[in-house]
Amino acid sequence: MGSLGVDEPADGVVRLTISNPAKRNALDREILDALERTLPALDARCVVLTGAGSIFSAGYDIGDLAPERLAEEAAELVAHPFQAALEALDAVAPPVVAALNGHAIGGGLELALGCDLRVAASGSRVGMPPARLGLVYSHTGLRRFLDAIGGARTRELFLTARLIDAREALGWGLVNEVVAREEVAARGVALASEIAALSPTSVRGNKRVLRELLAAPLDPAVTAELDALREASFRSADFAEGVRAFAEKRSPRWTGA
Repeated sequence: MGSLGVDEPADGVVRLTISNPAKRNALDREILDALERTLPALDARCVVLTGAGSIFSAGYDIGDLAPERLAEEAAELVAHPFQAALEALDAVAPPVVAALNGHAIGGGLELALGCDLRVAASGSRVGMPPARLGLVYSHTGLRRFLDAIGGARTRELFLTARLIDAREALGWGLVNEVVAREEVAARGVALASEIAALSPTSVRGNKRVLRELLAAPLDPAVTAELDALREASFRSADFAEGVRAFAEKRSPRWTGA
């Protein structure tokens, strides 16, 4: 079971630390619910989001999904608490700095991309593996990547499912800075402190304007179709095989069904 640590490493800065060491900081219901609950109540001028140990987050905690309720449990984890945590992250008024102390994979990378700025440890890697799991990603999540890195890089990230290192991620615009691993925690707090020293009216106002400018709602009929496509993937044979292969640490045998 994971947890979310909360501390104040600098004046005006609150740090949230994802901790689930047994599962490489995978995002389980406890962590996601804690993010949804904690973010709206923060009294801070800037927030730092990081991970405990040597990894930021390995993404959704899919290892313990019950085979007999695979579709339902996947939808319950991915579609509700994860989405609720992202919505809380989007809505929080102060800027959020992600200090990527290690790999950020899948939902972990989208969580980092939901932050306003990202500082990554040298040697860390990022990637989106839904194609290795038989999962259709959410249109809201894909839009987040399109806004950040454009269509060509988003296609490369999702259609190849490969991991890229922090330096390449910097060139793509997925992260803003890359620093030595031993410096990432301090740099994340220092950057947050720089922001916390600026005008809250200006910083929060500009963040709100940017969020509204980037919001471009889809036609409701198209949204419903894309949601149905994603929900169907939860019930597919490929997704069941992808989760089994992940749990058994083997290559999946796809059928395309």
